[in-house]
Amino acid sequence: MHWHQKTVEDAIGELNTSLLGLSSQKSQNLLLKYGPNELTEKKKKTLLMMFLDQFKDFMILVLIAAAIISGIIGDAVDTIAIIVIVALNAIIGFVQEYRAEKAMAMLRKMAAQYALVIRDGNPANIPSSQLVPGDVVILEAGMIVPADMRLIETMQLKVEEAALTGESLPVEKHTKPLHDEHLSIGDLKNMAYKGTIVSYGRGKGVVVATGMATELGKIATMLQEEEEVRTPLQKRLAAFGRKLAVAVLAICAIVFGVGILRGEEPLLMLLTAISLAVAAIPEALPAVITISLALGASKMVRQNALIRKLPAVETLGSVTYICSDKTGTLTLNKMTVEEVYANGKVLTIKELEPGMTKDLFTALAVSNDAEEDATGKVIGDPTEIALYVIAKSNGFDKKALEQALPRVAEIPFDSDRKCMTTFHRGRDGKVVSFTKGAIDVLLDKSANISTDEGLMAVDAGEIQQVNERMSADGLRVLGIAMRNWEALPADMSPEQVEAGLTLLGLVGMMDPPREEAGEAVRLCKTAGIKPVMITGDHPLTATTIAKRLGILEQDSRAVITGRELDQLSLEEFEERVENIRVYARVAPEQKLKIVKALQDKGQFVAMTGDGVNDAPALKRADIGVAMGVTGTDVSKEASHMVLLDDNFATIVKAVKEGRRIFDNIRKFIKYTMTSNSGEIWTIFLAPFLGLPIPLLPIHILWINLVTDGLPGLALAAERAEKGVMERPPRYPKESIFANGLGVHIIWVGLLMGAISLFTQVWSLKTGHAHWQTMVFTVLCLSQMGHVLAIRSERESIFTQGFFSNKPLVGAFLLTLALQMATIYVPFLNPIFKTEPLTFSELTLTLVLSSIVFIAVEIEKLIKRQRVG
Repeated sequence: MHWHQKTVEDAIGELNTSLLGLSSQKSQNLLLKYGPNELTEKKKKTLLMMFLDQFKDFMILVLIAAAIISGIIGDAVDTIAIIVIVALNAIIGFVQEYRAEKAMAMLRKMAAQYALVIRDGNPANIPSSQLVPGDVVILEAGMIVPADMRLIETMQLKVEEAALTGESLPVEKHTKPLHDEHLSIGDLKNMAYKGTIVSYGRGKGVVVATGMATELGKIATMLQEEEEVRTPLQKRLAAFGRKLAVAVLAICAIVFGVGILRGEEPLLMLLTAISLAVAAIPEALPAVITISLALGASKMVRQNALIRKLPAVETLGSVTYICSDKTGTLTLNKMTVEEVYANGKVLTIKELEPGMTKDLFTALAVSNDAEEDATGKVIGDPTEIALYVIAKSNGFDKKALEQALPRVAEIPFDSDRKCMTTFHRGRDGKVVSFTKGAIDVLLDKSANISTDEGLMAVDAGEIQQVNERMSADGLRVLGIAMRNWEALPADMSPEQVEAGLTLLGLVGMMDPPREEAGEAVRLCKTAGIKPVMITGDHPLTATTIAKRLGILEQDSRAVITGRELDQLSLEEFEERVENIRVYARVAPEQKLKIVKALQDKGQFVAMTGDGVNDAPALKRADIGVAMGVTGTDVSKEASHMVLLDDNFATIVKAVKEGRRIFDNIRKFIKYTMTSNSGEIWTIFLAPFLGLPIPLLPIHILWINLVTDGLPGLALAAERAEKGVMERPPRYPKESIFANGLGVHIIWVGLLMGAISLFTQVWSLKTGHAHWQTMVFTVLCLSQMGHVLAIRSERESIFTQGFFSNKPLVGAFLLTLALQMATIYVPFLNPIFKTEPLTFSELTLTLVLSSIVFIAVEIEKLIKRQRVG
């Protein structure tokens, strides 16, 4: 039912109430019918269930199985390490899910506790939960509107609806019916909504919806129904875990079977197969991911991006669309005068000369309610501030001018007249009035226009042309006029005093784009990310800003209004959604439709928002970005990331960091899986070559614990690759092994296995008794050479510099020292089944170990030459 289209009488009649409100008995009956005026929550998970849910991930289950097996074979260190990693992962996941549940609590906090209603013909203060449709509510400044209502009486009533609509200015309300059926909430000026705040005046309204039927209730429903989308990394790791588990089981079964057929001792083969299974599982992976994300998050805070949900750090690297609010994010959220029309010319700010527009600047300064506070900050209406600033910057200071022209009377602005007038008495006792308002209104009220040559007749056609040109450039145009009086007029009616005016000029204002936003948009495009502007503003203003920032080219089909969007079916919208760059006059609830349409087309979406209405879209988006300065608590709680400076450029910096983090996680997978691959090939191929088992279970577990651990974690500190923002986003459904990662794991693993087996064959043939220690050392140090070579996908380590990742250098030296200790510290020899190597044996192992490093550097050289 469209209450805004009904007259006050029709609305009261349909609700079966009266201006004297409901009787107590009738309200009780209606309360039983409609239920309390409260936001209800669906049944929540218990804290225990929330914690246990963290262990459902397939990769985590594989790790738990590895921990149990390690415990059975007596490897307590590995078991403890895995348990600590899994527990840490679960705690972080639990804390984040618990925090996400708070969005609903924040929404409930917005509701008013009490309401002033008319019951049985008398005013009564009742708990707002007892309101029912048909109740007549009294509204006064400072009150929170307790339910959705059709206004039936207004006295200069203004309501702050920023939380619901994102509109920063209070909305002036009236009681007249609105005939247009399809209007956004911000345009329904005869309605007041639950959770908004009365900022000025007073009024009465008849309740039309309570509880979950209110606009706030609809948001609560969407917030609870909207599932969070799993991040790309979570999807990739789940698939990776399943494939890995199958591969590990198959390889272990083959190794065990072949060993038994060759007559090896069954217990030794069982322990070898189990050790291989544990070694093949990268148990450090969750720890590396968590540490990478946490380091990334702490770095982002320094760049004004607060990460609320850790996986969001990596998701940023996959983003294909950034849908951003205009006001405050792409623009400064500060109205600024851009052009002035005076003396028959349109002048930019730089072309202004105060002498030629003295009366105009005087009017801008004194006919103004903006004030400077003690700190020098200008406070007041954004339009008034813009006029105050331009006047002062041209030498017309309000305080100084008010000494000569104090204000003695005024006729405030109202939406019917579309103008306001102030009266000022000069030192000669005469009075001057200044009127400012919509230019079409002032043209009818003006008798002449002020020019260099004196007063001239108004050329309405020329003025309208200038007005249309300024408006087409996205400027908000205000006309300024004046009139001289011998004394303050006795009849202060607007019809009498706002007539016979002298037009002084036109002022064109806009909220200008942020300087850094243009560069950020260019960077987005270079990175293959499509920036999209979403605003509740006029299409002309939106188009102008979008063109100035480079978001919009010349394609007019790339602009759509909220009304046009409403008339498109989801199928029709999905056909166009990937080509739309500007959404104008869009209601915040339409953002959810935009997010879903883009996600249905396989895109990864970052969506900004600050109002309560934005919360469902922020929750549904792959990256929900709330505003730290202007954002509501509800939007912040529903988001993945909070911009502490409300700046679009900060999102782009965060995307760069997300790409770096995913690259480093990928490097760890490349490193650890290649290492595991090398161990598997060594043990798997040895029996087929008629060789004894090259490594004992203790060797496998040592390599797994030491070489996988510290150097792998140090890769998280690697800097961003060159050109990280000059490549397109990763294809959302791309495998973690894409772009040659899987091939690299196989061929380098095979190379490691081949070098290890060559060491074994050569040692046995030449009669070296320490062959097993040599194989153990070659495999361990080959992995060290590999970790140095894979620090970059293409760049040589000699270009990067050996010491540009200090944690990795430390991990490398520590691992090398520990490996040497297993060989040369006497009491460790029986534990690790090793023997001290001679100088020539150690030299040979070091030479053989460097082959992998050289081979991978050659692979990168080939890649660079292909690109070059």
